[in-house]
Parts: sequence; C-alpha cells; structure tokens
Amino acid sequence: MKKPATTQVAIDETIANRWSGRAYDASKPVSHDQVIALLEAARWAPSCFGDEPWRFIVMDKTTDVAGWQKGFDCLVEFNQTWVKDSPVLLLITTNTLFGHNNKPNRFASYDAGAAAENLCLQAAALGIMAHQMGGFDADKARKVFGIPEQFEILSMISVGYQADISTVTGEALERETAPRKRKALGEVFYKSEWEKPIA
Repeated sequence: MKKPATTQVAIDETIANRWSGRAYDASKPVSHDQVIALLEAARWAPSCFGDEPWRFIVMDKTTDVAGWQKGFDCLVEFNQTWVKDSPVLLLITTNTLFGHNNKPNRFASYDAGAAAENLCLQAAALGIMAHQMGGFDADKARKVFGIPEQFEILSMISVGYQADISTVTGEALERETAPRKRKALGEVFYKSEWEKPIA
C-alpha cells in the first residue's frame, strides 16, 4: 500500500512516500545492517555547535526479545495493538545540556527531531516503515532504561516491513486507510510577516 503525499509541486520521492504506517509484517526482521543505516542517517543530522545531543536506545526483537519487550511495555494500549508486529523499536532522548560547556541547550529537541526525521527518511529509502509515537509512558521508560534526568525523553519509533492492511483492525485500520492530509501551505508558511500566506 502506498500513500504518497499530494503536493503543489513535485518533491523528492523519498519524502513524498514516507508515511507512518501501522501494518507491520511480523515475519520479516530488519537486518543489522539496515538498523545501522538508520542510525548512520540519524547520526549525520545537523545540530547546534555540532553537539549531537540525541541518544537513541535500539530494541531489536530479533536479537533481544527482553529488551524489545521493555520498550513495548512502555507504550499505551492502542499503540501496543499494532506495534506488536514491529521488529524494532527506538526510544529517542536528547541531552538538555551542551556537551562543551554544560549550559542549557534550548536547541536539543529541535536537533533530535532532525535526527529522528533523517532516520525515518532513510527507512523510507530502504523500503521499510518507521512510525514516530508520543503515546508511551516516559517516566516508565526513564526508569526501565536507566536514563539520566538531564536527558529529555521525546518519542518512540517503530520500524519494520509493511504488511497487508488486513493485519490491523479497528481504529488502527481506520487510521491506516484514511487519506493523508495536511493544512494548506499558506496556513503554516508565511511570507515576510506573521500570517501572510506564502502561497
């Protein structure tokens, strides 16, 4: 199933074809080399002062079921209904302090978001799905993974191969088959002044 973005002008195919699917093929693992490719894509994201504040915890069901289960158990119930078939989970965190001077880094979340998006685009380029999620218990994740307080816990990402949509049901199926939509370009992009639409 493909759900390319509908855009005013043509954009790169990898970006247009990236979408957050929920139907994962439980029988197809993501290889170690593919996981490393995802992490390399994230690693080469830009960051303020080149600080690279992001820290990702990778949970691969194929090689460490117990580690994967720890991450899965942090998810809200709805996400668990479809993430159960995803072979790889990632927990995204970011250092709230700069490494070079230990002062607050107000760009840390922005930078980690760039790294996460690089990972998602690399997944799309490899023909696998990556779905970013906010529906999880961050306090529980901090405890079970031993994450220091200075690291903000941002999101989780499920990764795997797409399956037939018949593998999901209920609300997950409704979301899977719903058309993709975005606000009009001029609603969120302005020209020279606040709320003056660019197009």
